[in-house]
Amino acid sequence: MARSICESLLDTLAEAGAREVFGMTGDVINPLLEAIRHDDRFRWIGVRHEEHAAYAAAAQSELTGKVGVCAGTAGPGALHLINGLYNAQKEGAAVVAITGQVARKERGSDFHKEMDLTKVFDDVCAYQAIIETPEQMPRMAEIAVQKALVERCVTRIELPADVIAGDLPSEHFSHPLIHGLPRTAPDPARIEKAAAILNGGKRVTIFCGIGCRDAREPVFALAEKLQAPIAHTLRAKDIFDTDTDPVVGMTGLIGNPAGYHAVRDCDVLLMLGTDFPYDEFLPDGRPIIQIDRVVDHIGRRAPVALGLVGDVGATLDALLPRVAGDSSHFRDHLFELRDKWLGQMQEQASLERSDEPLHPQLFARAISDRATDDAIFACDVGECTVWLARQVNLGGSRRTVGGFNHGSLGAGLPVALGAASIDPSRQVWAFCGDGGFGMSMNDFVTAVKFDWPIKVIVFNNSELGFVKMEVEVAGLPTNPEATSLLNPDFALYAKACGGDGVRVEHAQDIVPAIEQAIASPKPFIIDAIVSPGELTMPPHIELSEAWGFGLSKVREGLMALKGDHEVWKQWRDEFRANVIL
Repeated sequence: MARSICESLLDTLAEAGAREVFGMTGDVINPLLEAIRHDDRFRWIGVRHEEHAAYAAAAQSELTGKVGVCAGTAGPGALHLINGLYNAQKEGAAVVAITGQVARKERGSDFHKEMDLTKVFDDVCAYQAIIETPEQMPRMAEIAVQKALVERCVTRIELPADVIAGDLPSEHFSHPLIHGLPRTAPDPARIEKAAAILNGGKRVTIFCGIGCRDAREPVFALAEKLQAPIAHTLRAKDIFDTDTDPVVGMTGLIGNPAGYHAVRDCDVLLMLGTDFPYDEFLPDGRPIIQIDRVVDHIGRRAPVALGLVGDVGATLDALLPRVAGDSSHFRDHLFELRDKWLGQMQEQASLERSDEPLHPQLFARAISDRATDDAIFACDVGECTVWLARQVNLGGSRRTVGGFNHGSLGAGLPVALGAASIDPSRQVWAFCGDGGFGMSMNDFVTAVKFDWPIKVIVFNNSELGFVKMEVEVAGLPTNPEATSLLNPDFALYAKACGGDGVRVEHAQDIVPAIEQAIASPKPFIIDAIVSPGELTMPPHIELSEAWGFGLSKVREGLMALKGDHEVWKQWRDEFRANVIL
């Protein structure tokens, strides 16, 4: 008996480790849903917006190392996937997008929902399998799935309305998938050159990114031989958190002083598995060695003295016997900076800071202290990212996922859905600002539908807080019409959806609310009423940034003197939020 095209596609996806398909059904892809209904290996996760399906699929891929799958029908259903797929591309997730297309006979007639999806998806997809005939299956689908799985990229499979329900004429080209690339290291001569540069340094810093996910132990072994500090990117925080020496912390806009100075003040910088984009935080005039498995990453953020293309773990295994050094004086100074910073963060998060509206750090630290050792933290974009980076310990088996490279608002909730789908018994926290949650809150009902007890904290300051800070650093006065938000009671919204929630306005209610969320078998929202005046200061302030912020305050002062009461209120909130008595 001939097998259908959709059955063949599910076989290929199953071999790549997929078990869920996130999407929103409609016309063209209905045959795919019928095939899923009769396949015990798969489950269709119907969401309320296709963008969220792509976010969830990316999170699932990041956490499992397998392929995430999302789907949308022809035309607008496919288009809605785009932003979430860009997030997958930027995060290095392996995602296969399945889209419908109008029937072949209607092409070129401006038919209902007709559009050139190949052009639309060209930038975000590393490969597109445009299925025009049944004979092209399963070969082209296998190419798409194989490329996504091994190269950690986004691919798309397009199935027209008059092809998707058909049968396979042949499975001649079907073959087992390859599940990983070999671990490779550079040639010995380049390893020797790297060792010579490292051995000549007295202030060596190891700067780690997400490419160190499977090389944590070799990185620590190298740091021990060099007596060198480890700094890291935000995405690598759940690999190298500050609970373990010799990690000193993050650099970048939301980093800490120790991480900043580790990278800026070293005399040799070793970059491992990172494509850190903020070149203003990278040093000039000293040797930089960069190791990465992607050749395109080498040297595009900083002028490297030596680039090594290879697996981080395999390269360090070859490098370790050849290096020795002593950067301990430099490292110990950074430990002092780190410990001072951690003490300041602890002070900022003290529950004794009970002035209202509440400080957001109180919630983040209290959650960190009470979450399970293997909790997953899904993070949105904005100030909530700062509270995750500075107040949440991600040591042990904890993980974090989000839109850290794409930077699109609204990622927190759908990323949490993707995490929860893998193992609903594993604790999942979504850190969301009120702006980001407002963009994706319709899919809270999806968590209710599938009994995923995710814990959502909405940092509710009725403000696009990070945007407001960007405006002020640029020297512009605050613009409440653009950045202020009108919010509902998110706890009541949770209950209206069939979940549960609580609104928190007083410090003594923070811990009980967190304990209630943890105990709840339902999806839960903590509506955290926090100060809009909290300042998220970088670890090092440039003169231009200080000048811009000061100029902004002068302009705001002029507005206040002319009777702008919103400015007076904002200044009051900022003073209350940032003065520790």
